[in-house]
Amino acid sequence: MHPNDGSAAQSRPTTTDPHMTATPPRKGTERLDRLLRSLHPAVWPVGLGVLGLAGATLLHFVDPNEPGNYPTCPWLLLTGTFCPGCGSMRAIALTTHGDVLGAISMNPLLVLLVPYIAVTYALWLARSVRPPKRRPKLTPGWFLWTMTIVITAYWLVRNLPWFSFLAPGTPLFPGW
Repeated sequence: MHPNDGSAAQSRPTTTDPHMTATPPRKGTERLDRLLRSLHPAVWPVGLGVLGLAGATLLHFVDPNEPGNYPTCPWLLLTGTFCPGCGSMRAIALTTHGDVLGAISMNPLLVLLVPYIAVTYALWLARSVRPPKRRPKLTPGWFLWTMTIVITAYWLVRNLPWFSFLAPGTPLFPGW
């Protein structure tokens, strides 16, 4: 037989061949999986907290109001409208300097959500250090839908001319 006459198709192994098995997992992913399982559960919230403090420290010392220090918001760059997060970096920078009213004028929704974010983070950290005996309840669906609606409404309303006071940098309380 000639090698190009189609006999090679007959010599191919079939799926019923006992020597053919599923692809074994890679050794690197097994090691990574073992490493992740061996970590203490508090590593994740503590790591996020350290990352957040490092970001706030950077914002304290490197002014986000100066052009060229940070990239422009991609949504603002593409559409010319403000997203719900526009002004957040400047609000955090102002908060680190103690200017809460300035932070409110940059992103009022972020300032309103800070207590919720802080409580949620504290619960995550506490539950990772000392796991509860019972499984904690999930966040109710109505709350998630309410948050989605509030953030979407804020996104739309802050770009309307009648609500321009919600735009970043516009003082909410002009006399203050």
